[in-house]
Amino acid sequence: MGTLTIRIPDDKHERLKALAASKGISINKLIEDLSTRALTEFDAETRFRAMAAQGNIEEGLAILDKLDQHFAKD
Repeated sequence: MGTLTIRIPDDKHERLKALAASKGISINKLIEDLSTRALTEFDAETRFRAMAAQGNIEEGLAILDKLDQHFAKD
């Protein structure tokens, strides 16, 4: 397991401590959770872009049109 030292403004540090306390977790666990979320979003975007680069533009637009029609009903 690696160790990471970061420098952040004192007010942000206090807010992170308060957030962690409100969740009943340590700041370390909070930062681990936030970094996991950021990496998951990054990985999903990377996969999406790779798939989009190999995909068929017309099929992709047709799918988006179906989604628009579906959500327009609500």
